[in-house]
Amino acid sequence: MSKEFEINKQISTAQTSTDAPRPAGKVAFVGAGPGNPDLLTVRAREILANTAIAVVDGDVLDSVTEIIASAVPVPEEKLEAARRDYERLVEEAKASGARRKPPRPPAPTAAEITAADAAEPPEERAARLIETARAGETVVRLVSGNPLTREAILAEINAVAASGVDFQVVPGMSLPSTVPSYAGIALGPTYTETDVSTEKVDWARLVSAPQPLVLQAFKEDLATIAGELVSHGMPEETPASVTTHGTTRLQRTFDVTLGTLAQLDAELAGKLVVTIGSAVDSRSKYSWWENRPLYGWRVLVPRAKSQAGPMSARLAAHGAIPQEVPTISLEPPRTPAQMERSVKGIVEGRYRWIVFTSVNGVHAVRDKLAEFGLDARAFAGVNIAAVGQKTADEVRSLGLSPELTPPSDKQNLRGLLEVFPTFVEDIDAVGRVLLPRADIGSDALVAGLKELGWEVDDIVAYRTVRAAPPSADIRSMIKTGGFDAVAFTSPSTVKNLVGIAGKPHQRTIIAAIGPSTEQAARDLGLRVDVVPQVADMPSLVDALAAHVAALRAAGQLPPPKKKRRARKKAETAAPAAGTKTPQPSGGKPAAGA
Repeated sequence: MSKEFEINKQISTAQTSTDAPRPAGKVAFVGAGPGNPDLLTVRAREILANTAIAVVDGDVLDSVTEIIASAVPVPEEKLEAARRDYERLVEEAKASGARRKPPRPPAPTAAEITAADAAEPPEERAARLIETARAGETVVRLVSGNPLTREAILAEINAVAASGVDFQVVPGMSLPSTVPSYAGIALGPTYTETDVSTEKVDWARLVSAPQPLVLQAFKEDLATIAGELVSHGMPEETPASVTTHGTTRLQRTFDVTLGTLAQLDAELAGKLVVTIGSAVDSRSKYSWWENRPLYGWRVLVPRAKSQAGPMSARLAAHGAIPQEVPTISLEPPRTPAQMERSVKGIVEGRYRWIVFTSVNGVHAVRDKLAEFGLDARAFAGVNIAAVGQKTADEVRSLGLSPELTPPSDKQNLRGLLEVFPTFVEDIDAVGRVLLPRADIGSDALVAGLKELGWEVDDIVAYRTVRAAPPSADIRSMIKTGGFDAVAFTSPSTVKNLVGIAGKPHQRTIIAAIGPSTEQAARDLGLRVDVVPQVADMPSLVDALAAHVAALRAAGQLPPPKKKRRARKKAETAAPAAGTKTPQPSGGKPAAGA
């Protein structure tokens, strides 16, 4: 072999083993809007979900930052580190004599989020963005409102543009244009907006500017706003409103006049939107966000963690602030023998009916069939009954149609027994029913099926295990009336919540999904206020909302929870004659206040 050939081979090997240069990254300046994640643009949500590295302003809400990297696979090293950390917690719990495993911490995500330092010069922050992009990474610069309306962010964009690094800007909705709409104020085609907290204001010019005025400010700016506008000729009786936590479920709007604005004594946090002018009077007609039936109510959702999401979303649509408290976790049976025999029985035609009483039962049978390489075709020749619409829909997702469901107004175990056929030996060649359900199922269903002449294989398809107690703060809120309502979806959620956290306070409205859940609550000494006609989650939430709306209309809402801190005498003094007392929209105190 020649020396020249050997050198060429070494050069070739070096070239092929060297990694190709990484493509250049980019910087995405994304507007988070006024706060509510529902107001993010489609493009903003897409970029956030698919990007792991982000530099985020401090006033961007957690509900927005949670979207970052949600579609990015979590690196294996992060998952492994989380597993090791949890194993260490378990060992420490064992060593301390604990009888339960510690709760699992939140699952790791791929997100690498850095909080932006407001005191850092924009050029220095931009330099770090540029460095990250030149390393081949895409980095999101997430800011509240709209990036192109913020001076500091414009300086960052200018620096990135001058560096030659690729960038894009995704606009967001601004506070002045959205918060008044959420407060029910019709701004009309012409209005004037300014940020009193950051800009030098020409008050004389502002007084003569087209109204309404939409001002961004902090609480400490209110006295200045009122004093300057009045001293420059605006009447004290000019209507005004102050909105805090705009567009979120914590939003509160207070109606005042320019003359009483400085005296507004309310819990006002963060950037406020102050609207001034006759347009404020339109709130009586157009207020919609704060007038929803459960607005501001803190509602306890005791469910299995994997099942709480849809219920929380429906509560939020009615204006509630749901608090999910896992009371049970779903575990496989202690032994697989029962389920394996049942699968064999399904395939061999040993059952005339399979009765599903929950979505979880459908999942358990589906998964066990899949373990044996079977699918929905295994159900050939077997009739399927489902206790409710949601369970029936889950059966349909397997490509099957249930032969039997109770009427819409009786979708519970009792309703199922009322429509279930009697076994007739001359007609039914097989007289056995498979009942795959939780380990704590009611005996009433088995007894009812036997009375109809059927043999029943009542098997444990999954176990419901009581969850670890919630935090001390949550337990205290449950016992002292910090929650306005609690919505129970099964007898086990009632028993487990009381077991791990105690009974809800007497002022808390209690809703139960159906008769068996209602009875479980009453057996524990709880008063049940709401039971929907149809035993499903949407009907439960809607019935709770309707009940609260009816109580409000009749002036019979439970009194607000008293604050521990004594109020000052000045706060309880009657207002002077002729003054307009600041009132939150809807005339309703904040939930839990």
